[in-house]
Amino acid sequence: MTDKSTADELQYREICDVVDLLSSGEVTAQALTQLMLDRIAAIDDRLGAFAFVAPEEAMAQAEQSDARRRDGAALGPLDGVPLAIKDIFDKAGWRTEAGMASRVGQVAVKSATVVERLENAGAVIVGKVHTTEGVYTEHTPPFRAPLNPWDSQRWVGVSSSGSGVAPVAGLCFGALGSDTGGSIRMPSASNGATGLKPTWGRVSRAGVVELAATLDHVGPICRSALDAGLVLAAIAGADPRDPTASLRPVPEFNTRPAQSLKGTRIGIDPEWSYRDVSADVEKAHLDAEQTLRDLGAEITPITLPDPTEAITDWFGVCAVQTARAHQGLYPVHKDTYGPALAELIELGMGMSGIEYDVLLQRRLRFKAQMEAALAQVDAALIPAMSFIAPPVEKMIRMDDETTAGVHRFTVPFTLSQLPTVTFPGGFTATEAGLPFPVGLQMVGSAFGERRLVDIVGAFQAATPWNKRHPAL
Repeated sequence: MTDKSTADELQYREICDVVDLLSSGEVTAQALTQLMLDRIAAIDDRLGAFAFVAPEEAMAQAEQSDARRRDGAALGPLDGVPLAIKDIFDKAGWRTEAGMASRVGQVAVKSATVVERLENAGAVIVGKVHTTEGVYTEHTPPFRAPLNPWDSQRWVGVSSSGSGVAPVAGLCFGALGSDTGGSIRMPSASNGATGLKPTWGRVSRAGVVELAATLDHVGPICRSALDAGLVLAAIAGADPRDPTASLRPVPEFNTRPAQSLKGTRIGIDPEWSYRDVSADVEKAHLDAEQTLRDLGAEITPITLPDPTEAITDWFGVCAVQTARAHQGLYPVHKDTYGPALAELIELGMGMSGIEYDVLLQRRLRFKAQMEAALAQVDAALIPAMSFIAPPVEKMIRMDDETTAGVHRFTVPFTLSQLPTVTFPGGFTATEAGLPFPVGLQMVGSAFGERRLVDIVGAFQAATPWNKRHPAL
């Protein structure tokens, strides 16, 4: 595959652009949806992003959207925009298999709150995209792992793998994903997408397959931060079905990027940003700092808490909560589980209450330290991973160095439940000579999603990285 920078092709346009096209009548929802369905039919057998597609239902939704626009009754900016959902979100009448052999053929009777909200916003849901087994780390039979659209020999990230591939490949304009330890951020970084992991509680988890309740975050993966903000605005907010969903009001998100970041303070911790990262990541980070300065932002040094212990603790917290989530399934269907998920559950089952409480107390301290550090700035810039997405074979059973490199910049922000936006901050070339994205991450204080979207939106308006796409 080779890189093309002709970002004016309709299948690669951003949602914010498509909203204008739909509003002006230059394009219809039916035409957009048919374009996505045609592309899925043409190239997804090779990529494998979709678990299944619902063409008739999608076209019916698109027809209804066009009728609303003709009547001047559009439901909002997402009305008529083709999106996909990760196969952990219930949609009434559709299978929710979550990449698990024991769930094959299981059909949902009620839609997840976030799916209902997308449909109430008029979005066209074209289908469900693949995830790893039980929302953890491995794709196991009978399900397949999607291929990275930039280089099929490279990793696609973890559980929101299909959600990361589909928008980048021009198969939909955005997708819902989830993130427990990095599953919005790793696929976004690996595939050159822009992913928004909101604050825990910003989005309801009702009707969503659970991995670890207090670590699971629901959020969008799109082509730009502004697009992700539009999707978040549609799905966020309080929900009687999920009492942990925050009562805080959801802000309005901009559809046009800020021209200046004057007065914005961006924190940099050199120990986080430059220690033990690849040359590609360091260069992208330094270049991004300069772009932010050029936009008027003040780059200021900060000290984030050491994440070493928190990364180890995350596995214990995740293990106990996963064991609880699977307590009715695992003993009965143990022989259908892959090794990674089974090992996590066994770890959780073997932990004592005292051991678990020690982890919870350390988690509270780490969260408070992270919140205090980020309170000094509007946001902090860090890498998304220590390196670009590794070759697939290296990720089948990760060694300790690789595990640390992919978790170092992600699990601290699910453990502390804070929001982040992951975005392509540059490009490099793989050993095969193929162009490949380098992921960065902007992190912020609790419920600071609007500020993060504005900062990354300004960066993306001034740089070409999120506008590049693979030739497929």
